[in-house]
Amino acid sequence: MSIETIQNEIVDEFSMFDDWMERYEYMIELGKSLPLIDSKYKTDDNIIKGCQSKVWLHADFDKDKVIFTADSDAIITKGIVAILIRVFTNQTPQTILEANTNFIDAIGLKEHLSPTRANGLVSMIKQIKMYAIAYQTQQQS
Repeated sequence: MSIETIQNEIVDEFSMFDDWMERYEYMIELGKSLPLIDSKYKTDDNIIKGCQSKVWLHADFDKDKVIFTADSDAIITKGIVAILIRVFTNQTPQTILEANTNFIDAIGLKEHLSPTRANGLVSMIKQIKMYAIAYQTQQQS
């Protein structure tokens, strides 16, 4: 499934909720459904800098696709990273790098996060793109 299709699905899902309390509850549910990251990846090397809470992000490369796993010690943040993983996992490095993140504005996420959580969101996206750059470079060499 393409990144754009997944993003559109997420926008549709969030549009079903009338208020932000319902959307937060939905994000919490998404966080609970996040596949568990292997504990060996819960290291300082995999912590995303710039997040208020601890967020671990790990990537593997399999058959030209980047596979992400993540976890967080904060329930809302776990929901945010679950959304990002849903969009970007099982995609090629090139499509990850070319993807826009307009869906975040479309669901109103950034404007409903505290400044520190919004910074964390930007840091998560940046780290996802950094993994894509690394794997793309690996492919080309």
